Amino acid sequence: MRLWTLHPRHLDRQGLTGGWREALLAQAVLARRTKGYRDHPQLERFRDHGDPAAAIGAFLSGIALEASARGYRFDVSRIDRPLLPEDGAGELVLPFRIAPIEVTTGQVAHEWGHLRAKLATRSPGWLERWADVQTPDVHPLFEVVDGPIASWERP
Repeated sequence: MRLWTLHPRHLDRQGLTGGWREALLAQAVLARRTKGYRDHPQLERFRDHGDPAAAIGAFLSGIALEASARGYRFDVSRIDRPLLPEDGAGELVLPFRIAPIEVTTGQVAHEWGHLRAKLATRSPGWLERWADVQTPDVHPLFEVVDGPIASWERP
């Protein structure tokens, strides 16, 4: 399971669709609708949020908006607690009406390197699009603070 901290705009088609499926699984885990993946380390940041259901809903909403902007039709009715603009269009930005989740600069750098390595093999053209980006944007649910790679990450 990979729940990217990076903004969904940086993900290629496979990353975006895979991220949607994995975040839906994370939502099911957090809602206790499945027994698998209960102890997955990437869920810690959502569990630690004051409102885990709203946090994963915001995460899924960000992915859905990016998908919509690219012409994909993700079924947003599958989001338990969506946080989408009223007209279903536009950029999803803070404030979400929920507290952001802190993410460290080290974690963002780690994920950026990890994504770039994946893109080099499966989507070199997409990687080229981000060639000049040193510090990527993060999903609007997250707030960047200084620090090392997250303790839950498996480097």
